[in-house]
Amino acid sequence: MSLARRSMILGGPLALAAAAGLAACNPNAGTRSGTMNQVRFSWWGNADRQATTEAVLALFQEAHPEFTVSGEPGDISAYWDRLSTAVAAGDEPDVITMGGAYPAEYAARGLLLDLGQFTEQLDLAVIDDSALSPGTVDGAVVGVPTGINAPAMIVNPAVLEAAGVAMPDTATWTWDEYVEVSRAVTEGTEDGTYGSGTILTHDSLDLWARQHGQNLYTEDGALGLEKGTVQSFFELAATLVESGAAPGADQLVELADAGTEQTLMGTGKAAFMATWSSSLTALSDALGEELRIVPLPGEAERPGAWLQPSQMYTVSARSAYPELAVTLVGFLLTDPEAGKLVLTDRGVPAVRSQREAIAGELSATASAEVDYIEQLAGMTLAPTWIGPEGSTAIEEITPRYQQDVLFGRRSAAEAADGWFDEATAAIGAS
Repeated sequence: MSLARRSMILGGPLALAAAAGLAACNPNAGTRSGTMNQVRFSWWGNADRQATTEAVLALFQEAHPEFTVSGEPGDISAYWDRLSTAVAAGDEPDVITMGGAYPAEYAARGLLLDLGQFTEQLDLAVIDDSALSPGTVDGAVVGVPTGINAPAMIVNPAVLEAAGVAMPDTATWTWDEYVEVSRAVTEGTEDGTYGSGTILTHDSLDLWARQHGQNLYTEDGALGLEKGTVQSFFELAATLVESGAAPGADQLVELADAGTEQTLMGTGKAAFMATWSSSLTALSDALGEELRIVPLPGEAERPGAWLQPSQMYTVSARSAYPELAVTLVGFLLTDPEAGKLVLTDRGVPAVRSQREAIAGELSATASAEVDYIEQLAGMTLAPTWIGPEGSTAIEEITPRYQQDVLFGRRSAAEAADGWFDEATAAIGAS
């Protein structure tokens, strides 16, 4: 449940065959024949998601009886290997659910359509602007959000009360204030309870960079942050641990892969947890108590949060029926009845009309998640870009150097030097 937007959607290595003659911006790039009037749609998820998706596809079929939509559900553990095999054979689905850096990697091989070319089938203007940038590659919108999520701070008011610590003004608080109030909570509660239930993780580095007027990655796929920014990020982690505001390094390592019920927030042993907005309901359910969602520290001076697609819908450039495939995507994003079936299972809807349609169907915590996204959607946020090819390796580089700092094996400055060398090599930048 840590703030790591890619960890749950990455799979095995890509084995993509280059597709000669395919251009991501070509709306008529279909180069293969398919089963007559059939569009294939792939996604991953559990049995509940499969049942919901099949119900949504049935709604679509009613509106388009002349076509057949074939659903291809899968388990995330095998999803990417199966997809890469299908792509190599020229037999990938028409509408493909993706996430993380995969849209950029597939688009670089000319395998995804530019959805912005299909204005009759999909109106991109109804999607929150900042939610579109993560699916934009070289100016082409190759992926649109199934739903959106955002960095946030989850708060347990009961722990603050037990510590005798007042809730800070989260509209204006700074990271220094966060460290101080978290330290006070740790000191004011029994052993094993902390103010900060975790330190910041790899994707928090992107937020940290944005709060400093930079980005983890630039639009053209280079590193977009300075070495001093990485150093200060590691220094913050060290300060949280050394002050007692957060657990020690050993415990943080143990908690790195903890499920919702095992996190300090999920067990009532933390006042704060930096994570994703969609975690509010899961953490509240695990704890059985009401939790709050607030902006992260440092947002008042320069917002670092962004609207992050939970997943993305993409369309194969080799689809035999590209117009219908994009029509299906538009239906999934905007149809009110489809929205009422899916609710927030694929993230908070990125289209305001769907958010309004589901408002009366949500739990209190899910409503709070939607309200938080609605608040961010009304702000001017800096764009965020899909990580370039090789960027998935950086997700492992960051925690490794951060642990070196926390265990005293390197200084923050030394860790920043090492991080830059490895991160630059990973994405092939000069």
